[in-house]
Amino acid sequence: MENQWLNKWNSRYSKKSYAYGTEPNLYLKNKLGTLGTGTILFPAEGEGRNAVYAAQLGWDVSAFDISEAGKQKAIKLAEQKQVSIDYKIGELEVLDYKPEQFDAIALIYAHFPPNIRSNYHRLLHTYLKKGGTIIFEAFSKDHLKFRNKNPHVGGPMDLDSLFSLEELTSDFQDYEILELKKTTIELNEGDGHVGTGSVIRFLGRKR
Repeated sequence: MENQWLNKWNSRYSKKSYAYGTEPNLYLKNKLGTLGTGTILFPAEGEGRNAVYAAQLGWDVSAFDISEAGKQKAIKLAEQKQVSIDYKIGELEVLDYKPEQFDAIALIYAHFPPNIRSNYHRLLHTYLKKGGTIIFEAFSKDHLKFRNKNPHVGGPMDLDSLFSLEELTSDFQDYEILELKKTTIELNEGDGHVGTGSVIRFLGRKR
C-alpha cells in the first residue's frame, strides 16, 4: 500500500504541468488574508502552490510530502517566485517538527490514507501553538456522486478517504470553531480539480 501510494503521487507530479496549477487554493487565500504572518506548515503539499503563495505573503513556510517529484516542482516554483520554503520528504512522525512550532497549519486536500489520518491530525495538533489556526479544505463524503459524474473534478474514489463533519470535529476537538461547513463549490485548479465538488471547510483556533 505504501509503495502504491508513493508511486501514485510521484507519477502524478512527474509530468511537466502542475497537476493542480500554480495558483493558491481560494479558501486558503481568503483565510490567510485575515491572519498576521508567522510560521506555517503545509502537510501533503505536493507541488507547492499554496506554500509558495504563503511565502510570498511573508510567512515562514514549512511543508512536507512523500513525493520527491512534488518537492522538486515546489522548489522550482519557489525559485520562480523568488521565495524560499523549507520542504521535507517523509512520513510526518520522523520529520522532527517541534511541539508548538507553528502559528498556523494549512490542510488543503490533505487526504492521508485512512489508517493514519487521525493519528496525523492529532500529531499536527501538537505542533500548533496555543491560539494557532487550522485552515482546512478537503472533499466530503458527498463528493463521490460528483466524481462519478465528472472524474475531472478529482478527489479520492473510496469513501473512507473522504471526510465527514463528525470525523473532523473528533480529530480536532480542542478548537474554537470559527467556521465549519460542508458546501458545494466550483473548482478550477490545474487539470486535477475541475468542476463541481462537495467539500468541507474548517477554520479553527487552538484553545
